[in-house]
Amino acid sequence: MSTTLTAVVESIPPLYVYGGTKPTLMSLPVELLEIMTSVLARKELVSITLTSKLFYTIGTRYLYRAISRLSQCQSVRLLRSLTRSPNDERTRKRAICVRTLLLDFSSGRVTANFLRLLQQGLQTLTSLRELSLEFGTQDNYFSLAWCLENCPFQLRLFTTSIRCDDSLAAFIEGQRKLEELILRGFQTTAPFILSPDALPKLSAFRTVHAGVPVLKQVMRGRPIDTVSISLFQEDMFEPLDTLLLPQTQIKRLTIMSLGDTPPDLLLPEISARLPALEALHIVVLMARYTYDNLLCSTQYLKPFSSLRYITFMTGCESDVIEDEKRVVYSWAKACKSLRTIILPRGKVWFEREGQWTCSQSE
Repeated sequence: MSTTLTAVVESIPPLYVYGGTKPTLMSLPVELLEIMTSVLARKELVSITLTSKLFYTIGTRYLYRAISRLSQCQSVRLLRSLTRSPNDERTRKRAICVRTLLLDFSSGRVTANFLRLLQQGLQTLTSLRELSLEFGTQDNYFSLAWCLENCPFQLRLFTTSIRCDDSLAAFIEGQRKLEELILRGFQTTAPFILSPDALPKLSAFRTVHAGVPVLKQVMRGRPIDTVSISLFQEDMFEPLDTLLLPQTQIKRLTIMSLGDTPPDLLLPEISARLPALEALHIVVLMARYTYDNLLCSTQYLKPFSSLRYITFMTGCESDVIEDEKRVVYSWAKACKSLRTIILPRGKVWFEREGQWTCSQSE
């Protein structure tokens, strides 16, 4: 029996126990045992499943509820355990417990046999709500989404590096309860088409490599208010036009810029389309700006009427806190609604009693 659970029971004073008699571990209500079990470490959960039928049921529920951080060998063993005896009662109970599954195969290559095993394993997970599938760059050149065919679950969150093609679109089309979609895969010449009534509950969409065609298909007519996209040099500002397609106004936007567009060009393009933004996060990977560049962008923050949080991360030549402070006060003066500002030094600036303070002042 787990020493942690036993210690908890022994610590209960007789004063708080009916009749003044301490309970034994097995005499406690199941609800209390579940609460106690929920705080145990994973190794302890494995131990208590071996003590009794009751603790096997409770421990298994917590062991299998959220599965992540598995090595590739552990992932294979998990999938085999789910498919070896699909009609076995214990196997079915374990499969039903799984709500979150995060599998990462990006450090190796996968075979067709493995993908069939993955498909069979996923088909046992009727209660799955969150799924993440990551594959290596070489594997993602091939169509892998067929391993998702005939899966019985309805996801709330789906993350994958699988390339954006017709097979992936067909799977996403069937996920009527999906609330958050994260596509890390690249776009192909294959069609990626969603019907107008697909994804009726989608509120958050994040992508890394997808181009304008995929952005249009996912965002048009959906109730999306949180978006993360990449801006490539060859696309100019065309991806920003897709931000006008959702059914609702976008409130939170993250942009990863892979070009050298200066802030005094990027910010007005965003504000012209989304003046009601509440949170804006910009990460510039391919260019370096000075604090003077950021200071000259001040006027382009004025159109934002509700902006509360802004992040602008980029390579910057100066590391002087006073340079950053000048930008903070200038931006805050131009955009009265701002409450938090993060600039290239990575420090969090926030307003307190009319003064802007750096959370990690040097």
